[in-house]
Amino acid sequence: MTESYRRSGDEMPQDGPYGYGDNHGRHYGHEAGQAAQDAPGAGAQAFPPPPPYAPGPRRRVRRPVALIAAVALASGLIGGGSAALIAGATTRSAQSGPSTPLVNAGKTSGSGVSGVAKAVSPAIVEIKARTGSGESTGSGVVVTSDGEIVTNNHVVAGARTVTVTFSDGSRKTAKVVGTDAGKDLALIKVRGAKNLTAASLGDSDKITVGDQVVAIGSPEGLTGSVTSGIVSALNRDVTVPKEQGQGQGQGQGQGGPDDGGGWPFEFGGNQYNGDTGSSKTSYKAIQTDASLNPGNSGGALINMQGQIVGINSAMYSPSSASSSSAGSVGLGFAIPINTVKADLDSLRGGGSGGSNSGV
Repeated sequence: MTESYRRSGDEMPQDGPYGYGDNHGRHYGHEAGQAAQDAPGAGAQAFPPPPPYAPGPRRRVRRPVALIAAVALASGLIGGGSAALIAGATTRSAQSGPSTPLVNAGKTSGSGVSGVAKAVSPAIVEIKARTGSGESTGSGVVVTSDGEIVTNNHVVAGARTVTVTFSDGSRKTAKVVGTDAGKDLALIKVRGAKNLTAASLGDSDKITVGDQVVAIGSPEGLTGSVTSGIVSALNRDVTVPKEQGQGQGQGQGQGGPDDGGGWPFEFGGNQYNGDTGSSKTSYKAIQTDASLNPGNSGGALINMQGQIVGINSAMYSPSSASSSSAGSVGLGFAIPINTVKADLDSLRGGGSGGSNSGV
């Protein structure tokens, strides 16, 4: 019994911290055997002492630890790969998202209304046209770098001299190249101009009701004023006088001044801002709630990509008593830019009104 137990002890691992060593094992086994022989009833049955702590399980623990480490490493690799895929998808999604960059009508910075204003303002001018009966103030849009400017016919009709003021404050004289009273359009050209910032002409057929727009012009002579709003309606039938002076007084107004401070027009069978007279024309207009005031005529209505979609031409004023009480109530009208583009070649040839010779 003792010998057998000693052999069992000899087989115990000796490299753990709780290993007893060869001598200790043999000594323990001998004393245990002797005690068993001396005890009463020892001849019947001997009970071995409890076996010493064996460090064997420590080896078994190492395997799960190694397994856990391997699993953790694999998980890390898989997790890292998943994170990389997610990050890549996010980056691609961000790069492929929709964008609406501003047309480069000038050096741009910012976004929204401020970005449109900074991009397009250099292409919008103030126009002062002196006639035999006074001076009218309106706005215009530069369409070529050599000085062609589109405006309303009623801004320059009957003008003897035309002066253009740019956004940087510089001034130049211009001549009237052509007019089209039927569309209330005119083309003037600045003398000796070169390298001007020209506006980008958009597509008015693509605008929809509710689109945000920006208006830039010179209301009451305040050059480069910016307002914003939405497209309120499309294809409004607006009627305006063909000739300067009909239903108008003297002084500054929206193109052709009148007693109401705004260019007279008809809509829905009613006349606004004065009598339109007998010689008149009608066109399909874009309606906007962007603030327009006397002096905005001939200026630009612009989409949020910085493209001109209309030439502002008429406004409703709630008062016809005096120009000082006139003001915007959110009912403004613009000639669609596609109408302008279709008429440009004719205007360059003198237009339906023939060529004029403003100084």
